[in-house]
Amino acid sequence: MPQTHRQRLLITGAGIVSPLGLGRGENEAAFAAERLAFQPVEMFDVSARIAKTAAFVDLPAGRLYRTLSARHEARVDRGSRMLLLALREALAQARLGSLGTVDAMVIGTSAGAMMLGETYCRQLRKSPGRQSGQLSLVEHYQPQRQMTTLAHELDWHGPVLLVSNACASGANAIGMAMEMIWSGRARRVIAGGYDAVSELVFAGFDTLRALSPSGIPRPFDAHRDGLALGEGAGVVVIESEQAAAERGATALVQAAGYCTATDLHHLTQPDPEGKAAIRTMTEACRMAGLQPREIDYLNSHGTGTPFNDVAEASAIRAWAGEDAAGIAVSSTKSAMGHLLGGAGAVEAVICLMALQGQWMPASLNIREVDPVATFDVVRSFRRTRVNTALTNSFGFGGTNATLVLRQA
Repeated sequence: MPQTHRQRLLITGAGIVSPLGLGRGENEAAFAAERLAFQPVEMFDVSARIAKTAAFVDLPAGRLYRTLSARHEARVDRGSRMLLLALREALAQARLGSLGTVDAMVIGTSAGAMMLGETYCRQLRKSPGRQSGQLSLVEHYQPQRQMTTLAHELDWHGPVLLVSNACASGANAIGMAMEMIWSGRARRVIAGGYDAVSELVFAGFDTLRALSPSGIPRPFDAHRDGLALGEGAGVVVIESEQAAAERGATALVQAAGYCTATDLHHLTQPDPEGKAAIRTMTEACRMAGLQPREIDYLNSHGTGTPFNDVAEASAIRAWAGEDAAGIAVSSTKSAMGHLLGGAGAVEAVICLMALQGQWMPASLNIREVDPVATFDVVRSFRRTRVNTALTNSFGFGGTNATLVLRQA
């Protein structure tokens, strides 16, 4: 249904935690400075791996949880800590001191607390008969337990929905929240996504030869050699226009369009023709009441792998046709890496920041633009008019998601 026949959805709060910084201010400054966040991996042994780098969040020292004892907080995984920080920023900006008026929380993740599962396996191999601490690792490894801890911290008693469909998890969580409000099932929803770097995920991507041996991803570069992993969390507060007006909330941007589709091509490789991506971009724009030529900025999935960038570029060309040349496109994964289940949510917040600040982040590290990129590749931070933004998220298993944001 076109946006003109739906109630408008407004984003009234946003929070971001990424390898580039904690909060919107630090992240915008990093984009403006064209800073890279990649560093040698020291959290676990990568001596046997092809890739040696990733992008990590510098979490603040000290206690983050106000309701947990130090002993219980020690059980909380890195990803959940990032999610809590992003949530607090979003709630503060939305001026929601209490969650009593929030109808639901929708959170996406791909790996969850994978590091706790790794610790369990290491301890089991080292001491098969050991039981001390193992049950706690099993319990807190489960995403629903992580959400229970978060709900306890926020004194939240409403429904929590978990979305886990690989790298589109965060985008689909936001899209699901939008559909809940459009359908009348909710008026105000908190949505987002998170993931932390873990050894198992790193080893898996390395084994697939998806990680860049050079350590620096170069999306849409003719000689790109793979992606780099990152971690982080992004959260938004989405409200119906009426719900926002009733409490005098300030609209940051409008959540205007969403679509998800599955390409059914391959477990890990994208459909070379990008048929599902064409569908999600087309339908999300139709829902927003926009034509491709009206999209000012496109935050691409842009992983920097040979297959993904060709597939996405082909999809953008097929979707936009002759208008593709006028659409500005960049991949923020070139600066902070691929945040997996958190990527779609973080990149949605980046689009929100671009709309509010009137700037476009760059696709860094490009030496020679691949000829398949027939659009306007943003190669340096650009201060310019941005009224509409589209963000793509594609995941293993063929899941695709597109979100469209516009000025409120």
